[in-house]
Amino acid sequence: MSRVKLTIATTDYDHFRDFRLDLVKAEGIDHTWLTLGHHEIFARFTFNREWEVSELSFAKFCAQVTRETPDIIGLPVVCSRLFRFSSFYVNKNSKIKTAADLKGKRIGSPEWAHTAAVYMRGWLNDEHGIALKDVHWYQAGANEAGRIEKVELNLPNDVKLTRVQDKSLSEMVASGEIDCALIARPPNSFLQGHPDVVRLFPNYLEMEESYYARTKVWPIMHIPAVSRYPLAWLPTYARRMRDLFDGDPFPYGIEENRPTLEQFLRYTHEQGIAHRHARPEEIFPKGIMTAVRV
Repeated sequence: MSRVKLTIATTDYDHFRDFRLDLVKAEGIDHTWLTLGHHEIFARFTFNREWEVSELSFAKFCAQVTRETPDIIGLPVVCSRLFRFSSFYVNKNSKIKTAADLKGKRIGSPEWAHTAAVYMRGWLNDEHGIALKDVHWYQAGANEAGRIEKVELNLPNDVKLTRVQDKSLSEMVASGEIDCALIARPPNSFLQGHPDVVRLFPNYLEMEESYYARTKVWPIMHIPAVSRYPLAWLPTYARRMRDLFDGDPFPYGIEENRPTLEQFLRYTHEQGIAHRHARPEEIFPKGIMTAVRV
């Protein structure tokens, strides 16, 4: 029987490494595995479909898989998942103290189809009544000027989005040109200790634990990550995560992730990223999660 040859591109994740290094064999598959940076992977696969299998931002995946004639399908395997209440960086002079204070403000993100921003825009609407139309949205590079949108959008008519090509979000939030940067990784102005740039929610860890306990939504960022924790107390931390997430801190599959999948598919449709409101069963291969008994 001939073996399937696949080229796979992802960043370096602990939970993929044994497969990538051939310590664990996939029956019937010969793979060439590329380890690259997120932005390069997303751009090259989105624009050129360079590989058979690619890590992809969940938002960009939803934009493409809901096209009328999609040419991709997903696997219910998680590359990376992170809560994002830590992703709001505000200028102190904007007097923003709570989520409610963001109404009417200027908020920037690197792309509209930026998965972290999708989750948090949806959260602002669902839990704080701040609709998309209640904010002036900006798009710019995180720490470098300019950032292009990698997928086509169908924004709601009442959304105000300004694209800035000559400045970064880090610069804009530090100068006060925007009130808040909603961004997956801390902007340089925050990391470098700019006195006016602070996290809106310094208690984000407690917020995230409470949010999961209430909703069972454990946000998926990329599909086909648990960060490395080189700590003395790694086993204790692992047990804590196991108990917090109902026995499995990184579940695969549709049913195991249904609250998260259904919420995100709704958010991407409401925000003009997905072309239709899809169901989880539509974006993964039929029968992939069939139970097998031996």
